[in-house]
Amino acid sequence: MNAALAAGRPLLVRGEPGTGKSQLARAAAKQLGRAFIPHVIDSHTESRDLLWNFDAVKRLADAQIAGSLGGTRAVLETELAVANYLHPGPLWWAFNWDHARQQAERAMASPPAQHDGGDWGNGCVVLLDEIDKGEADVPNGLLEALGARRFMPMGSLDPVCIGSTVPLVVITTNEERALPEAFLRRCMVLFLTLPDDEAALTDLLVQRGRAHFPKASDAVLRRAATLLIGDRRAAIAAQIRPFPGQAEYLDLLRAAIALAPGDKEAQLAMLDDIAQYALKKQHGV
Repeated sequence: MNAALAAGRPLLVRGEPGTGKSQLARAAAKQLGRAFIPHVIDSHTESRDLLWNFDAVKRLADAQIAGSLGGTRAVLETELAVANYLHPGPLWWAFNWDHARQQAERAMASPPAQHDGGDWGNGCVVLLDEIDKGEADVPNGLLEALGARRFMPMGSLDPVCIGSTVPLVVITTNEERALPEAFLRRCMVLFLTLPDDEAALTDLLVQRGRAHFPKASDAVLRRAATLLIGDRRAAIAAQIRPFPGQAEYLDLLRAAIALAPGDKEAQLAMLDDIAQYALKKQHGV
């Protein structure tokens, strides 16, 4: 992550689901005191959605209202200017928060909420989550913006350039789709994997569990890890995906602790009952 910041390159985080890829970006933002801007990519995402969003529906509605009320051509052109309907996307905010804020005010849009108290004055961490869910046009469409550190918004004569603080752009993939080589060359790459060794995996899970649930007993943390590892081993042997991982481990703990707060013995009993719902995602595991 420090290398990505120093080089001014995006950090591509690779690995199977449930290894904490998405949480890494939020944790980095909190550690650095930066604004956090998450965006989940899906099959409908276009690359420009990550740069800006043009509200064509509102512009059409305003045009119809303005037309019915009359008005000079000059007034209509001013009121219906493209810039009045251009909402900054996550990379616009990350590249230049102050510029994005000015544009958002013009388009009557709101800045990304900062629930963890992130300060954009310290820079931004943007999370582009699950880029492999999008079409190949999504990473290809970001090549210029990420490579040149600038992009030209729709209808603008001036580019958006990175401000005084280079943003940390974290991109995650679950490896469901291969990413273009040109895109990979523009990224630092971090592989997040869970240990194959069961003792090492147990220690890792217990450590993560203790960080999330500091009041949980060691017995509860280790029992949940044992259940997770057993089901994970069976899923890997049968090649039934997704393999249970850190996310399922934390869900298992969260449920047991919430259902039996402060009662270690009840939590231990609860884990075995809940495991079949938290860990088994497919038939045959």
